[in-house]
Amino acid sequence: SQNLPEEFAEAAQQLKNEAPGIQFGKIDVTHQKALRKEFNLREFPTVKFFVAGKREDPVDCKGVRQASAFITWVKRRTGPSTVLVNSTDEAEAIIQAGDLAVMGFFKDLRHGSADVFAEAARDVPEMPFGATASQDVCAHYGIRRNTLVIYQKGEPVHSEALEEGTTSKLELTRIIKAFTLDLVTEYNLQTSVKIFDVPVESHVLLFTPMNSETFQEIYENYKAAAVEFRGKLVFVLVNTNETRNGRVFEHFRIKAVDVPAVRILNLTSDAKYKMPADEVTVQSLREFCRSYLSGTAKLHLPSEEIPEGWDKKPVKELVGKNFNKIVF
Repeated sequence: SQNLPEEFAEAAQQLKNEAPGIQFGKIDVTHQKALRKEFNLREFPTVKFFVAGKREDPVDCKGVRQASAFITWVKRRTGPSTVLVNSTDEAEAIIQAGDLAVMGFFKDLRHGSADVFAEAARDVPEMPFGATASQDVCAHYGIRRNTLVIYQKGEPVHSEALEEGTTSKLELTRIIKAFTLDLVTEYNLQTSVKIFDVPVESHVLLFTPMNSETFQEIYENYKAAAVEFRGKLVFVLVNTNETRNGRVFEHFRIKAVDVPAVRILNLTSDAKYKMPADEVTVQSLREFCRSYLSGTAKLHLPSEEIPEGWDKKPVKELVGKNFNKIVF
């Protein structure tokens, strides 16, 4: 976030010649309080895109941190968001263009799912997007129905069927953005911004010391389980030896005797879930994540022990362990 003004200015300088109709401006809202109130600005820095001189309903530019991504984001808002692919060579050029690439294979580009795909592309400027309705291209890649495929270093790593009305733009964006993170991302000051930029509201956190004798085995189990839930859950590693992670431990009430520990956090509700199994195995992780996604996992409510004589006086003493039973 601290580098954002410089990246923003670099994008403005580059687009000055490429797209002179697009103007860049910056506002210090500590002095422009009326604008801060008008646009309900709560997080900083915030970037908003105003189209065709309309002051109402500007488009929020979220999670874009680099000049190159700013330029791509703006261009996709003012022109085509995907590259039209008519041949296998053109498809390969996109697939091999960078570390990550996205291809949409369609029977007809006028299909509703093609529009959803194009809308998602506008919000993910970090990677190239191609779309094709060529029967030859689809046949070459063995695609028989409307499908999104994510490629990493030229190899397919995820495919998603795109049926009419079943996949929303938000869901597609969430799935694609999840691949901008590693399969497991270690939490630190540098990665925290990137972790929270990905619009996946549920995070799985592994708390463990990275210098322990069992770390490598636990980590490999954690990575193996993460493969099944990519795009649905973000997997985060929290090193309990790192003193700067102390606030994270406090938030989850994790103590040295608890590790290794696995928790799931829902960012929207701040609800926390504790993995019931003591051992961090691939099977226990899969069962825990599946129960969370199916809605059967039990909410974790950290609690003090029930005080002795809690019910002896007119005012009863309640803690987490007896609250639901007594109150409800």
